[in-house]
Formats: sequence, structure tokens, C-alpha cells
Amino acid sequence: MPAESLRWSTLEALKNSPKGRLKYSPDWLEKGEDVLSGCSMPPSLPAISGLILTRLSPQSLLKPCSLGSPLRDRSPGISAGAPTSVSCPTSPKLSAASPLSPLARLLRPPANTEGEEEQEASNGEPELSPVASPTPPPAISLLSPQLTHMAGGIRICEEQHRAKAKAELRQRQELQEKLVAAVASREFEQLKRFEELMELKQRQEYQSMRDMMEKEAQESIGRQEKLKEEQRHRAKILNLRLREVEQQRLREAELERQRQAEGRERLRALNAVQEEVLQLNQLLEASTPNQASHVLDMTSYSTRANQLCSQVSEVVRTTAEGNFPSVEDMVVAERALQDMRLLIRAMQEEAARAQERRRREEEEEARRKQAELQAKQEEQKKSAERSAKEKIRKQGLQTKAEDSTLKWHQELQDFADKCTLSFEELNNTKDLQTKKLKMELQKAATIPVSQISSISGSKLKEIFDKIDKLLCGRPVQSGGKSVSASHHPSGLDFVSYKLAEKFVKQGEEEVASHHEAAFPIAVVAVGLWELHPKVGDLILAHLHRKCPYSVPHYPPMKDGTSIEEYQRILGYRVEDSGVEVQDSFLKRMSGMIRLYAAIIQLRWPHGNRQGESPHGLNHGWRWLAQMLNMEPLADVTATLLFDFLEVRPCCRGPVSHS
Repeated sequence: MPAESLRWSTLEALKNSPKGRLKYSPDWLEKGEDVLSGCSMPPSLPAISGLILTRLSPQSLLKPCSLGSPLRDRSPGISAGAPTSVSCPTSPKLSAASPLSPLARLLRPPANTEGEEEQEASNGEPELSPVASPTPPPAISLLSPQLTHMAGGIRICEEQHRAKAKAELRQRQELQEKLVAAVASREFEQLKRFEELMELKQRQEYQSMRDMMEKEAQESIGRQEKLKEEQRHRAKILNLRLREVEQQRLREAELERQRQAEGRERLRALNAVQEEVLQLNQLLEASTPNQASHVLDMTSYSTRANQLCSQVSEVVRTTAEGNFPSVEDMVVAERALQDMRLLIRAMQEEAARAQERRRREEEEEARRKQAELQAKQEEQKKSAERSAKEKIRKQGLQTKAEDSTLKWHQELQDFADKCTLSFEELNNTKDLQTKKLKMELQKAATIPVSQISSISGSKLKEIFDKIDKLLCGRPVQSGGKSVSASHHPSGLDFVSYKLAEKFVKQGEEEVASHHEAAFPIAVVAVGLWELHPKVGDLILAHLHRKCPYSVPHYPPMKDGTSIEEYQRILGYRVEDSGVEVQDSFLKRMSGMIRLYAAIIQLRWPHGNRQGESPHGLNHGWRWLAQMLNMEPLADVTATLLFDFLEVRPCCRGPVSHS
């Protein structure tokens, strides 16, 4: 029978139905849900049941059962998917949404299938009813044995499934109780192990504390023994040190005797050096009057010799207080002696050259006198004409300074050029030691001048003394090093030149920006001028070169001179970017004129004020008179006159009126 062979397929379809896929949860009891609530729902078949029923014979299905109502009502209130039902006395009522809904479509007679399909296609509605009569036939009970057997199988499957669920629930409850008992037992055992572990730790701590106390006792005994041993060792070391101290005292006493002997030997050598230096100085003084035609050169030699004698005397003065000269003092004294010997040799060579020049000059003088006799008459005529022109010119403003002033200006420039030539070897040297000495001398000369500001008292005096010591050839401290101008034959000329240049530069920069700085700078310059006239002449030479209006002198433009070169002569700064602007030029000129005016009015307060000022007020009146008698220059004359007249010394420390 076909239904018998499809029994297990039907059971498989029921297993895959929603009721067959029912899942059980272990916490149903906690949530208050019924475990078997899903079993009370009406059974439904899946869609695969339709395929099973299609295999069944339609005649076997229609014999024991009949349709209770037409499958489809043609009334417009019912849709195409309206529910249909099949009644059976042994099975529950099935809904149209259940999987048995395909059974209704299969119960139609096969003979009317094509005609009904055509009618449904023409009407647009499917005809599911096998009977065309509008009145439904009476309900027929489904008493088919196959269906009854199938329903019984379903009930048996449900009962088995329910029993299996109850068994699994009991099994899960027993498993849960066992787990709870196991966890309680394990926790109890862990608590016992923890208590045993705590007891073990207490015993271990007690044992470690007892061991530590025993160890500390042993260490204390060991430390006592070690201290006793160290005490004995220190006593031995102390005895050894006492013996070493005694031996060291004896050695120092011996060394002191040796130092005393060496000091006395150096003192005798120093006395011999001083004696020789003084003898050479006397020789130089004796030969100076014979060089009447070169008084300036011999004066420089005499000044240098006096400086060397002062340097040696300074070393001897330090030893006069009971101290022996050091090795450095002997080096300074021997270097001074060597410089004195070189100075005497240079003086003798200069004297020989002077005699040769004098002989040549005498011969030239004889020829010149003969030529002068011939040109004397012509000169008298020209002088008469010049005197007449001079009288006419003096009636108005002059275009240049007086001849005596220009001559004085030229002498200062020649003196500065000669000083530059004297240390040309120092400038062009390639020796590293000489270059280093040159840089140290330049720093020692310029740095103190840069430190001069509107200060007074001991600070200004300290700067003056440091510069004066440098100009005297004595060693001074510069940058943590000792430097002296006497270490090179041209050192004093180089220091004097750089010092004068720095003073003028301070007027050009510092005084131009801060007018009150003119007085402290000027008072130091005047003090050095009084002791070292050479420095004063170099200051004037640099001042005239950078500011020709301080002569006063308006340099004329000579033939062949370029515009840039002429502007440099006038005092302008000419660089690659162009010529200096007028405001900057007037500011620099103003600073230098203010410094010059302060120098004229001031005197060094700590020096000997009995003599005249090296450059006093008479020079100021001369400058002012000649400036007023000359043709005024636009901007320059008015600015410089105002700055010159505005400079008045105030009561500020060492600065005072001349």
C-alpha cells in the first residue's frame, strides 16, 4: 500500500515541523513557563506533506471522507487565499495556513481539471470546488484506516517526545545537584588548604625571624671583631703617617734651603741685570745730545729705554720687601735687558744712518743755497703779490684754514703714518706666536676703553691705571692672561696707535648716541695725554683723519680724485651699497666734535695739575675763530658749531673744568 511505505517520510516531516523543532530551556521553571505548553497546540503539517499526499490515490481519500464545505467561496468578501477545513472525528481541526492546505487542492476530480482551469483563467479566479452546486454537501467523517494510523503515530511520537523531555529535565536537575555538591566540597577543601597554608606561613615567619636574630647576633660579634682589627690597623697607619710627616718636614726644610740659595742666586743675577740696564741707559742718554738733527727719533729711544728701566725697577721693587725674585721675574728682567741691547743697537744704527744723511744734506744745502740766491729776487716779487692778494682775501670769508693750522695738521698725519710703519712688521708677520701677541695687545688696549661709561670714582681710576700700565710696558691682565707691550720691539707703537684709534671710534659711536659719555671718555684721554704725549698726538691725527672739520679744514677736490674717494676724504662712509646718508654722517661728526670739545675743557683730576693742559682752551678758541671765518657748509657748519658750544662739563665725579 503506498501510504504504508510513506509512513517514515511522514514522521520525518512531522519532526521538521515547528512542533518537532521545539527547543527546551533549563531555566523554564525559574521563568514560570509551562514545559509542555507547546504540545497543547493543534498539530500542523509542513509543506512537504502535500507532496506525500499527491502520491496517494484520490479514490482512497474520497471514499471514507468528503469535503465539509466548498474550498473556495466565490463571494467577493473572501480572498483567493481563504482558509479551508477538513473535519475528521479522530484528528483535530486543521487551519488553512497549516501544511494540510495543499490537500484541498488535490481532492478535486481529475476530469474537470482542464475545464476548471480554463474557467478560472477566463474569470480571473481559481475554482477550487469540485461540485458546481451552490449548496454544500453534508460533512463526512474521515474514517480512513491510513489516516487513523497516521494520527496514532503522531500521538505516539508526541508522547515519546514529551517523555524524553521530562527525562532530560530530570537528568539536568540531577546534574545540577551534583555540580552544586561538587562545588561545595571543592570550596570546603580549598578553605582547609588555605588554613593549612596560613599556618605554614606563620611557622615559616617565626622560623625566619629566629634565624634572623641568630644571624644578627653572629654579625654583631663579627663587626666587633672587625672593629678591633680596624683599630689595630689604624694605629699602625697613624704611626706610619707620623714617620712620613717627619720625613716630609725634613725634605721641606731641605727644599727651603735650596729655594733660599736659588733665590739669592736669582737676586744677584737680577742686580747684575739692573746694573747693566742702567749702564746701557746712561750710554743712551750720553749719545742723545749728539744727535741734534734727529731729536724726535732719539726721544723715542730714550722713552723706550726709560720704560725698560722702569720695568726692571718694578721687578726689583717686589724683591725689596724681603721676597726673592721668581723665575717669571727673571724672565721679564732678562727680556728687558735683551730689549735694551736691541734698542742700543738700533740707536747706533740710526746714528750711523743720521750721519750719512747729514753729510748728504750738507752737500745738497750748498747746492740749494746757490739756487736760492738766484730765485730770491723772484720770490720777493711773488711774496709781495701774495701779500696783496692775502689782504684782499682776508677782507671776506676764507675758503680754507690758515697755513699754520694746515701745517700742524700735516705734521700730525705724517707722525701717524710713521707710527704705522714702525709696527708694519707686527701687522704683516706670519709667525703664530707674534700674531697671538698682536691680538692680545689689541684687546688689552681697546677693551678698557670700551668699558668707560658715565661712571666715576675708583672704577674710572682703575681703567686709567690699567691703560697707563700697558703704555709703560708693564704686564697687565687681559682675558685671564698676562700681556705686556714690551714683549715686542714695536709693541708700544702698536698699542698707542690702536688706543688712539679706539678713543676716536668711541666718540664716533658711543658719544654720537649718548652725549653724556663724552666726559668720562675725554677725561681718561686727557690723563693719558699728560703722561704719554705720543698718544695725544695720535688721537688728534685719527680725529683729523675721520673728521677733517675738527682741524677745521674743508679738503678741496684734487684733479684725478674720484667722487667716492673725495667723499671718504670729507668723512663719509662709502660702501658697496652706496654713500652714507646725511643724517648718519652728521651724527658721527657731532659725536667726534663733542669728544674734542670735552678734551679741550677737561683735566685728569688725579694727576699733577701744576703744568698746562696738553690741549687746552686756547685750541678751542682757535678752532671756533677759524670755523667762523670760513665759508659755511650746508648742514655741517651749523651742526658742528651747535654741538661744540653745547658741550659743558657737569659736576660728575672726576670730571672737572680745565
